[in-house]
Amino acid sequence: MAADSWTVVVLTEDALTSADVDHITSLHPDEEIVYRVLVPADTEHNVVASVLDHLGMLQLREAWDDLVGKEPTPEQASQTASEQVVTSVELLRATGAAASGEVTQDDPLPALQAAVAAGGDEIVVVTYPHAVEDTFHTDWASRAREELQVPVLHLYAGTSALGD
Repeated sequence: MAADSWTVVVLTEDALTSADVDHITSLHPDEEIVYRVLVPADTEHNVVASVLDHLGMLQLREAWDDLVGKEPTPEQASQTASEQVVTSVELLRATGAAASGEVTQDDPLPALQAAVAAGGDEIVVVTYPHAVEDTFHTDWASRAREELQVPVLHLYAGTSALGD
């Protein structure tokens, strides 16, 4: 890693897709970027918010699954997050970028704070739309903007749409 490289911390709730990586890497096309991917192990799922999110997007089966408690065990959540980190880092590295990643706790803000303290220059948050969190600005990107002194971009997964 060169001394003049820029570190972008990528917080994502799922494995990045090729479209996500294209959008993220296009933000600094002519700079040497180091990416640090963070994926929380979702062990404390907010059922009410998730049901509302799914209903708002007409995802009835997913809303039902949330209601009947088809949640992963902490071990399953950690394993899934680990796989998502590996997939995301591999996609970033396939572009020629330097990338590393790690699984965080349910609340990723402490890991974001540590990443910024360790030299993170900006944050890209990649999530699916969350009606409740996005509306009331309790989503990860809004919380990071309030607490950290670096630029924060919120992208919706698999699209070029920007979150609030």
